[in-house]
Amino acid sequence: MRTKPVLLVIAHGSRDPRHAATVHALVRRVRSLRPGLRVETGFLDFNIPSVHGVLESLAAEGVRDVVALPLLLTRAFHAKADIPAVLRDAPPQLRIRQAEVLGPSPLLLSALERRLYEAGLTPADKASTGVVLASAGSSDPEAIAVIADIAREWRHTGWCAVRPAFASAALPRTEEAVRELRELGCARVAVAPYVLAPGFLPDRIARGAAEADVLAEVLGPAPEVARVLLERYDAARTPALAAVGA
Repeated sequence: MRTKPVLLVIAHGSRDPRHAATVHALVRRVRSLRPGLRVETGFLDFNIPSVHGVLESLAAEGVRDVVALPLLLTRAFHAKADIPAVLRDAPPQLRIRQAEVLGPSPLLLSALERRLYEAGLTPADKASTGVVLASAGSSDPEAIAVIADIAREWRHTGWCAVRPAFASAALPRTEEAVRELRELGCARVAVAPYVLAPGFLPDRIARGAAEADVLAEVLGPAPEVARVLLERYDAARTPALAAVGA
């Protein structure tokens, strides 16, 4: 029987220890959902093991097939440039397919709502609650447009209003979106961080949520996020996808 490709989860990395701890918690959940799948983690920066180090170790073990999954919510610079560059430097005996980024996905909207309900909201609050969809931000117009599209889609699920916000590189900021929802007349305002792990920019989102009524936690190891990882893995391992560098 053919061996399943190893799933290599590629995270950005951070000096903030909460980031790596959250990534590892998410990977543990992925393993729990599919016990027969080997899942490894590599970081682009700040944390170990590095992506290159993991790939070298896998090659030394005799692994041949790898699905490299960017732990990213939008397809911006890291997914388009950084990660492909690292994968091109992998040992030549490895056959590597790069999976798509996690977003957008209906499962991620479910995870956002899970976090809002865990923070104190209920489904009955939706019609009177405005939500700030607060992302890290990007200089990539495609990534910004995706966040705006997600906000529009989420609005149609019953919230009073949904506004996108960005912690860097684009406007509006979280605090500006909170004020806009107040001015619209929403009875309460909630901030939903569209980020995977704690760190510098999520902390900026939290500070911007000071005047909101509810601040949800980051997506982290939500079960819906783990399911998206497995969906992306399954899609990437199909023969129709060409190996990186082919």
